[in-house]
Amino acid sequence: MQITLKAARMNVNLTQSEAAEKIGVTVDTIGNWERAKSFPNALQIRRIEEVYGIPYNDLIFLPKWK
Repeated sequence: MQITLKAARMNVNLTQSEAAEKIGVTVDTIGNWERAKSFPNALQIRRIEEVYGIPYNDLIFLPKWK
């Protein structure tokens, strides 16, 4: 099953603020990832996997649309 970052966060009942604190980034960073304005690096992806409880291969990183 593939899931977006926002849906993965919401599935574990975390606000953007709570997710940011657990992952070690800012709230703006979480929002930017969810809107595909920027993307996490390899270390951040590992934290996302741990915090959201979902493997990287199941995450959908939406393309940036103009």
